[in-house]
Amino acid sequence: MGVRITFIGAGSTVFARNLMGDILSFPELSDATIVLHDIDEERLAISEVVGRKIVVTLGVSAKIEATTDRLVALNQANYVITMFQVGGYEPSTVIDFAVPQKFGLQQTIADTLGIGGIMRGLRTIPVLLDICRDMERVCPDALLLNYVNPMSILCWAVSKSSSIRTIGLCHSVQHTAQQLASDVNVPYEEVRYECAGINHMSFYLSFVHATKMGDVDLYPAIRRRGERVPLPMRGEKNRSDGGTSGLSDAVRYEMLKRLGYFVTESSEHFAEYVPWFIKSHQPHLIEEFGIPLNEYLQRCQTQIAGWESLQRRLLDPEAQLKVHRSMEYGAGIIHSLETGEQRVVYGNVPNRGLISNLPDDCCVEVACSVDARGIVPQPVGKLPPQLAALIQTNVNVQALTVEAALTGRRDHIYHAAMLDPRTASELNLQQIWELVDELLLAHRDVLPENFYA
Repeated sequence: MGVRITFIGAGSTVFARNLMGDILSFPELSDATIVLHDIDEERLAISEVVGRKIVVTLGVSAKIEATTDRLVALNQANYVITMFQVGGYEPSTVIDFAVPQKFGLQQTIADTLGIGGIMRGLRTIPVLLDICRDMERVCPDALLLNYVNPMSILCWAVSKSSSIRTIGLCHSVQHTAQQLASDVNVPYEEVRYECAGINHMSFYLSFVHATKMGDVDLYPAIRRRGERVPLPMRGEKNRSDGGTSGLSDAVRYEMLKRLGYFVTESSEHFAEYVPWFIKSHQPHLIEEFGIPLNEYLQRCQTQIAGWESLQRRLLDPEAQLKVHRSMEYGAGIIHSLETGEQRVVYGNVPNRGLISNLPDDCCVEVACSVDARGIVPQPVGKLPPQLAALIQTNVNVQALTVEAALTGRRDHIYHAAMLDPRTASELNLQQIWELVDELLLAHRDVLPENFYA
């Protein structure tokens, strides 16, 4: 009998499709039972149809089940994959952008740090912990693979509050490595690297070309590439038609110049984790570094506008469904745990002696060895001091957000916003207080009542 894998938030049809294809493309997992769960019945039904088409396309014996009952979905699961968004695009994401804009605070993505990331964390932690409590009841030995943002905040909260084993998964490490290899014209399969930090703020400590004559350090070539004008552009798959749009890489090449190491996260993300690029009194920086303000809103609007045509293609009984294995780590982790085949992934896990100059138990992103024995994070030692210092500014905000969510203390929400580098670079203390008050009022329907006591 195959493993039982539950998707929570399976109405995220495109992502669910990719993960189902990844899992079932492994012969050893081709008899798995994949259970899809979502609170949106219509989108859940579409994902179920897509799942069944994947089974037919691959010619496998897997079973696809779908239910809106979370306990039923989780019952006896071996693996649970989370991919949901609390509050959705409307109203919550729109609020996360619109209210700060009234105070002159601009954002790009707002899902990891900044005032938008804080609010997303506060409304998501209770839901994720409810899922963990359900898992403790009906599948206590299951592994939770979390894809939900804000990654570090959520994984930190789970590690402090639940007995459920979990690893947080993102694609920024492997995707950026692939891009860097392309930037310096080296085949990706010939690149080797070591990376460490926190999610969306990890740095490549080494990046080499593995040749027959030995390893060649690629950092000199990366620095030369960053000095060229124009700077490298990335193609982002953020359009409903599957096409790409170009995004500047100027921010992270600038950070390479200043810090000596290349960061994993994209420039539009990274620009809002630090105080140096989005400044209302220096608007020329926005154009100089190609920073796409409100980028996440535009992505969401494009996806929503294209949903009907995408839905028709997915449901068309005559249309062939192509299955390509993606670069996501989730399926590979499950495969290694089930078969014993050793592989290395980058995961988000508690810092228990892994990075010695970051706080104990904060959530760090490091290489993890995976095989039948389990997931074993690899110790890094000390990060270069400038990297640890920069990362600490983000860890401070994460710690206070987690503390606010777990204790119900409203004052820690203000403290988190006060210490956020981007928020503090624009607003004074009274403005920060008023901003938090207005956001808490706007999000009242999706936040715990104890924040309003």
